[in-house]
Amino acid sequence: MAVIGFIGLGIMGAPMARHLIRAGHDVRGFDVNADAVAGLAADGGTGATSSADAVRDAEVVITMLPADQHVEAVILGPGGVLMHARPGTLLIDMSTVSPQTSRAVAAAGRERGLRVLDAPVSGGETGAVEGVLSIMVGGEKDDFEAARPVLEALGRTIVHVGEHGAGQVVKAANQLVVAGIIALNAEALVLMEAAGVDPEPGLTVLNGGLAGSTVLTRKMSAFLKRDYTPGFRIDLHHKDMGIVLRAAEAAGVGLPLAGQVSQLVAAARAAGMGSRDHSALLEVIERLNGRTKENAHA
Repeated sequence: MAVIGFIGLGIMGAPMARHLIRAGHDVRGFDVNADAVAGLAADGGTGATSSADAVRDAEVVITMLPADQHVEAVILGPGGVLMHARPGTLLIDMSTVSPQTSRAVAAAGRERGLRVLDAPVSGGETGAVEGVLSIMVGGEKDDFEAARPVLEALGRTIVHVGEHGAGQVVKAANQLVVAGIIALNAEALVLMEAAGVDPEPGLTVLNGGLAGSTVLTRKMSAFLKRDYTPGFRIDLHHKDMGIVLRAAEAAGVGLPLAGQVSQLVAAARAAGMGSRDHSALLEVIERLNGRTKENAHA
């Protein structure tokens, strides 16, 4: 069992840290939200007073942060992880950031004698709570194998996908597919309702055939109830679609559907839906068609 410094105890990080505690690891966690740190302590972990405090004696450090700027500040910034983690520490950044940021973190970590992996996840809050995340890992193969026992407490599908930054490229592809499927399911629902078909049995039969998906399984209830309680916020998916488009530009490829999906997510954010779940793309499609909750079944 390992001493793990865990930084970022938000909607994803808190249940992930809880699984590590239950697996027998000594988890020392920090978050800017004091209530989150108190929650970790109540779950059997140790609350840290700062990032430095969380990582000082850790064998493994996990960061689960919202965006590139947070990763840069927490890991590369003054008083950050690289300043306080011991040489040989295994640093696993599980945030979703650009491949360029992950490569910069890996290079800086190497200079300080740390082993670094980028290991973003898919599965959302439900996957984190259930411990069934899909984890895509970039970095050295030996470091991946060293991290596997820790990652197995968090996910079901754990795959080494390539060198530093490769995990983030695969995660960008994942976010493109997820947003696209949400958008298509939303359009399918609007089509059925506009044609006078009850969408609940309609979506049920779709999900039992080739059109079925984990996305539809997870989001069907939210679609039908128009319940956009955040499991993964539009704001974060907007950030991720930016990563998709920049990654495509860097790779020299054109992704026309990615551009359309990105604009749909941007429209949701511009309409003030940033704090809602990404299933709220349904409301964007409804507004485009002059349909609302009140007249959706008309």
